[in-house]
Amino acid sequence: MALHVIVGAGPVGSAVARELLERGEQVRIVTRSGSGIDGTEKVAADAGDAERLSELTRGAAALYNCVNPPYHRWAQEWPPVADALLAAAESSGAVLATTGNLYVYGPVARPMTEDLPMAARGHKGRVRAKMTDDAFAAHRAGRIRAFEVRGSDYLGGNSLLALLVTPALRKGRTAFVPADLDVPHTWTNVMDVAKLLVAGVADERAWGSVWHVPSAPACSIRELTASAAAQLSAKPKLAAIPYPVLWALGMVNPMARELRETQYQFRKPFVLDSSKAEQTFGLKPAPLEDSIRLDLEATPPVE
Repeated sequence: MALHVIVGAGPVGSAVARELLERGEQVRIVTRSGSGIDGTEKVAADAGDAERLSELTRGAAALYNCVNPPYHRWAQEWPPVADALLAAAESSGAVLATTGNLYVYGPVARPMTEDLPMAARGHKGRVRAKMTDDAFAAHRAGRIRAFEVRGSDYLGGNSLLALLVTPALRKGRTAFVPADLDVPHTWTNVMDVAKLLVAGVADERAWGSVWHVPSAPACSIRELTASAAAQLSAKPKLAAIPYPVLWALGMVNPMARELRETQYQFRKPFVLDSSKAEQTFGLKPAPLEDSIRLDLEATPPVE
């Protein structure tokens, strides 16, 4: 039984914890509040405190970056956390397994593969690109062992489906989504993220590289909504929020303002190619129906 330290207890961090517990590993979850799932050691600490994080990672086999700062504060909150994670990985010798995202690529015109350049135009993508560059520079220098996994929009809690669509479906109302409703889009199951992270920690072939999370074939938001509605025995009602309306909302709403930067992901095809990870590690994505079911179960009705 090895010690695995997970920073963050959101949908991905919790999924990693469950995957590790099923394998009989010792799991420590670090969050500001000390939250986490049953069966783990839960520690309240600031992930940006390098000294404290290094202390908590001492003796660990792996350190998982599953942090997700407030969307509108990435530029302020990510740098100290990223530095602390590098320091903890270096001092402990733990493999640094980072949960990345697709923002680093910027707008794309073809299915995304791991060899795409990090050409992000927005500040969130540039923040994540610098984190990747810093981690792999440390890896190449022999200071740490690191790899990164990247998935598309998650299913499994705190998703676009959960935040914008499911509540409306459950109330028989129309869901309003800032997107083209009919373009193909990849959706990634959080348990598939966890499986790849855990597999990569134990497999030297993963280290020093980026890997795309095995994900089901792309489908449109309209198709996703129809499937979710069928599982809820609800009628799918969906409407697109035009970009000018979203832009105007951003004048008064910080979340809407941040969504402007990534609208290209939802107005044109946004398709992930995960064949490299599937072939290398023998992993297969969960069926989309199962991922939708997981997401619905993770977002119970709010009275």
